[in-house]
Amino acid sequence: MKILVLSWEFPPRIVGGIARHVAELYPEIVKLGHEIHLITPEVTQASLYEVVEGIHVHRLPVSPSNDFFHWVVNLNESMGHHGGKLIIEEGGFDIIHAHDWLVGDAAIALKHTFKIPLIATIHATEYGRYNGIYNDTQRYISDKENSLAYNAWRIIVCTEYMRGEVGRVLHSPSNKIDVIYNGIRPEKKQHHADFHAQDFRRQFADDHEKIVYYLGRMTYEKGISVLLNAAPKVLWEMGGYVKFVIVGGGNTDHLKSQAGDLGIWDKCYFTGFLSDDYLDKFQTIADCAVFPSLYEPFGIVALESFASRVPVVVSDTGGFPEVVQHTKTGITTCVNNSDSLAWGILEVLKNPGYGQWLVDNAYEDLERRFSWPKLAKQTAVVYERVVRERKLIGS
Repeated sequence: MKILVLSWEFPPRIVGGIARHVAELYPEIVKLGHEIHLITPEVTQASLYEVVEGIHVHRLPVSPSNDFFHWVVNLNESMGHHGGKLIIEEGGFDIIHAHDWLVGDAAIALKHTFKIPLIATIHATEYGRYNGIYNDTQRYISDKENSLAYNAWRIIVCTEYMRGEVGRVLHSPSNKIDVIYNGIRPEKKQHHADFHAQDFRRQFADDHEKIVYYLGRMTYEKGISVLLNAAPKVLWEMGGYVKFVIVGGGNTDHLKSQAGDLGIWDKCYFTGFLSDDYLDKFQTIADCAVFPSLYEPFGIVALESFASRVPVVVSDTGGFPEVVQHTKTGITTCVNNSDSLAWGILEVLKNPGYGQWLVDNAYEDLERRFSWPKLAKQTAVVYERVVRERKLIGS
């Protein structure tokens, strides 16, 4: 099969989890014998066209704009134009696969113009991020999500939780939705023999301090403020010998102010953005990974911690309870509850043997449920089903 993929991010352009998802899924689909062409915005440090792990990557110039939504319109115009040209030059495609609403307009236009079935992966919903739709901006995004879901032949989501959310929020029938987990390449977290973990660790904490870290976007729904509120209790129980490392780009002024007000400023380290190579090293030297999200469709950061062999503590929201099996591969705590979160962190820090047991179970679970080759086969089954159904309808 020939599949045309539309994604608004792809390495080295990394905004969120979609970039890693598409960059790690499609090489495995190529290995199954399928041809992948991926359209994405240009980025200064990468070629306009190149083959990356078997994927034909087409990076497009997008007219600049000071307004993000206007930029998205320009992005879809470029994708639609180039996609149409590519379909003609390549003699057609079997499937168009769109990742989230940002590329929805182009995907829908190509679907109708060239009569190619559309598959959409909905990675999250605007309703879920804010627990409702409250203003015109959110309504605009939600309408775009609805349009993409309606026009898709099938919808792929990352958890059973998201199947329910997409069905409820985007009015999609359950039997139109396929659940395929996200995956990870655990080998990324393996280091060369010359890696000096203790020296590297000293950039973030003293030798006697435990490292508890958060990794992700600095947005409200990620629950970082809940972690900071839990920190004083953890520090009290651990005699102060803990460093809380907050990793990620974005505005952290309000979080730094909160840390100051709580009197824990000297026990917090806001790193800002870290490169993938640096991040891969950092994750392996921590003592506990904490993801206290208020909304989380899946939580690929938990898989990264599994691969890094670091115990994981998460909130029991969204897809997290499906990814992290409580008291088996990690600890789930009550969402938006700093006391519960503190308890989970202390369970790990005070019981290193238990933490190691969780780590061992979690690493085994990577191969069992989150292996990209297995997930690629599941995705290919969806493609084959759509092609087969289209032929039946066409006949």
